[in-house]
Parts: sequence; C-alpha cells; structure tokens
Amino acid sequence: MRTLTAGFAAALGSVATTLCTAWVVRRRDGVVFGFTDHDRPLILDGVLCQPATGFDRTSASRTSDLSVGEEEIAGALTSDAITEADIAAGRWDGAGIEVWRVDWTNLDNHLLLRTGTIGEITAADGGFRAEVRGPAFLLDQPCGRLFQRFCDADFADGRCTLAAAAWTSTATVAVGSTAREIWLSGAGTFAAGWFSGGRLTVMAGLLAGTGAVIDSHLSDDLGARLLLRQALSEAPAPGTALQLVAGCDKRFETCRDRFANAVNFRGFPHMPGRDFVFSYASGDGDDDGEVLF
Repeated sequence: MRTLTAGFAAALGSVATTLCTAWVVRRRDGVVFGFTDHDRPLILDGVLCQPATGFDRTSASRTSDLSVGEEEIAGALTSDAITEADIAAGRWDGAGIEVWRVDWTNLDNHLLLRTGTIGEITAADGGFRAEVRGPAFLLDQPCGRLFQRFCDADFADGRCTLAAAAWTSTATVAVGSTAREIWLSGAGTFAAGWFSGGRLTVMAGLLAGTGAVIDSHLSDDLGARLLLRQALSEAPAPGTALQLVAGCDKRFETCRDRFANAVNFRGFPHMPGRDFVFSYASGDGDDDGEVLF
C-alpha cells in the first residue's frame, strides 16, 4: 500500500507540473489572440498563445437559473494585444473565448474546458477584469418586441431606416476638456440636446477609433459641451477631430418632429398609461367610444 501511494503521488505530481491553461480569444472584428499562464509560448491548433500576460481566472460556477455565474479572468495590461484604449473602445466586448487545459510537453494533449463570451470588462490601475459568460447566458436574454411607448429600434438600423451619415457632424475638442466632459469647437449651430443620447467617435490621436455614448449635450453662454455616459481612458487633446451622431430619445414626438420618420416608429405611442388603466368611468363628456388620438 505504501509503494502504491508513493507511486501515485509521483505520477500525480508529474502530471500537475506539465499542465497549464490557455485562452483563445476571437474578437468580433476577426482578430484572434492566444494567451497562456505557461512561461513559454505555445501553439494551440495554429494559434500562438503568448506567456507572461498576467492572466488569471477565478473558479467557475454555474447556477440553475441561467445567470452569468462567477467566473472571471483578470490580468495586467502588459501585453501589446490588450490595451486600455481598445477596452474603452469596446473592441473586446462580446469576444468569444475558449479555455483550454494543455499538456505543454505534448501539445496534442489538450482539453477544451469551456467556451463563452466576454461580457463586462473594466480596466483600472494598469489591470483589467473581464466577465466570462457561458452559452446558457444567451437563453436568458429577452426575445421578440416589447409592448411599450418608446421605440425599441436602434437609431439608423434596418428597422429605423434612417441613414446615419445624414445625421453625422464633425467638431473639434476645445480647451478645458476632460475624459468625460468634452468642450466643443465648431458645434455652435446645433441646439442644446441635439446630440444627447447620440454617439461620439474620436477620429485622431491616441484615442483614434474610440467611441462613447453621449449622455447629454449642453449649449449655453459658456459654450457647447458633451457629458459622456462613461469617461474615455484619457482626455482628448485640444484640436482633436470628433465625429458626432445625433441622438434619439426614442419618443414618438422626437421621431416625428426631428427626424420626420414617424412612419417607421417602432413603439406604441398611444398605449394607455397607468393612470388610464386604473381610471374609472366618469359622467362628464360624451363617452361615445371615439378614438382619443
């Protein structure tokens, strides 16, 4: 019994020291990256997995209610493949990820542990943390249309039918801008609120290609400025070119009056509200059943 135990322990130790983890990430733009916690590069099914990326992962968990679970990957922004600017620009959002167990002494011996997509990813203090969503997460997403007053189409998509180019303008960054509050030059002709809910894209500099959702657009005696829903990784330099897309608040009045697109409105603006639903019959008026709108 003693000899068997010693032999088993030796074999287990040998196996444990030849195993490592590899991650293959396939971004939506078609770019593929490989990472490993081994100290040397590995080629896994034709994908070069680079070491020393600081990758680490938590233990995986699954629940019966199809929720996200508790698995995450984390690491340091030490690789040229992972930059804070790319994370802020959303280039890693929704990327497919494969987690492999690999015998680095014989790369033909590898086992796919799980697959998923990268969900919420954040970068701070030189590191990042990404949520890994399993395939079951897709089963917990709403399907079909929502019966609501507001439009459920995305601005300028196939259901909206508007051309985004017709509602796209340019401006430049003015002095005093921060990573979240952008002062504008060349946007004085647009009324306040025109870009609220729209999108900003940085066209030059270190942040070139970075996009952000515009939370509010202010224009007053102090000048024109945008407040972003989420701050950029850094403040854009004065004079940097910006591309701005008009915002839509999903209301029928906005679709009709600003965009002249009421025929393609994808909501139900005449749906009775809560006050109407809980109201009661009144003796005032004709109550003849005619259309209220």
